Amino acid sequence: MSNTKVLYVEDEQFLGKIVKESLESRGYQVVMETDGGKATALFKKEKPDICVLDVMLPNKDGFTIADEIRELNEDVPIIFLTAKTQTEDVVKGFKLGGNDYIRKPFSMEELIVRIQHALREKPAGDTKISGGVAMIGKLQFFLNRQVLANGKEEKKLSFRESELLKLLYENRDKVIDRKDILNLLWGNDSFFNSRNLDVYITKLRSYLREDPALEIITIKGIGYRFVTG
Repeated sequence: MSNTKVLYVEDEQFLGKIVKESLESRGYQVVMETDGGKATALFKKEKPDICVLDVMLPNKDGFTIADEIRELNEDVPIIFLTAKTQTEDVVKGFKLGGNDYIRKPFSMEELIVRIQHALREKPAGDTKISGGVAMIGKLQFFLNRQVLANGKEEKKLSFRESELLKLLYENRDKVIDRKDILNLLWGNDSFFNSRNLDVYITKLRSYLREDPALEIITIKGIGYRFVTG
């Protein structure tokens, strides 16, 4: 990891010092900035391999920085650091081209794993479903008709199943927080809705069994990751 350069933008000096030193102790090169207004210029100068951006920053927030970085580089991984109350920000972050997000407070182990995963990911082009149709492994997903087909037969999905599969597919190979799925699809993360999510995940897994390369992995205590091969 000695050749991996991290751009870390964080205005909390104490936290920043801890994270920077922890990453450096693991062999990463860390370029840190506390002022959001200077981050994009630093990105241009240092050309990092990955960016870790706090959302709430002085002078320029993490989303604006990410937007500017995406204008310069479409592929560099971007991880957002968000407060637990910023659920709607997670969705905005993904729309701006973020690869992942971590909720504060976080452990260094989680940050390291997320960085390693983001660096392993290869750019997959446009992740959105265009024209309402997507090939998911060997299966064809017709979003508008809420149908999953294998070439021989079609499986009609419920609206919620279809929306959940769309969310998993468009964020494939990323870890999605359970609470974010619940808030996006149900509007809240109540116990009742949480149990419903478990049922829908089980149903989707049964539908996807026809292609062994497809897997919805449970990330204990966090959420899910949809692997497509």
